Amino acid sequence: MAAYLIADVDITDAAVFEEYRRDVPATEARYGGRYIARGGATKVLEGDWEPHRLVIVEFPNMASLMEWYDSPEYGRLKAIRERSARTRIIALEGMIPTD
Repeated sequence: MAAYLIADVDITDAAVFEEYRRDVPATEARYGGRYIARGGATKVLEGDWEPHRLVIVEFPNMASLMEWYDSPEYGRLKAIRERSARTRIIALEGMIPTD
């Protein structure tokens, strides 16, 4: 079952973040990740959430998502992201009811 990484990214240093933005897609692709949405316009319909830059990446399953997230190649980029942005990230299994 597919799994989704959903991130709300508030970039604090665009120059440093650029390396992350440039290099991360190749690491995700190695684990079967593909972008569903990346940095498009948002519109809050309910609640008091004020998202910044939203990203949704689909992986084949939660194991692939976590393997990527814990990988050494992403670890290097994660350190860059942590220096250049504030993020909220969740992983969501894509269960679709079959009633």
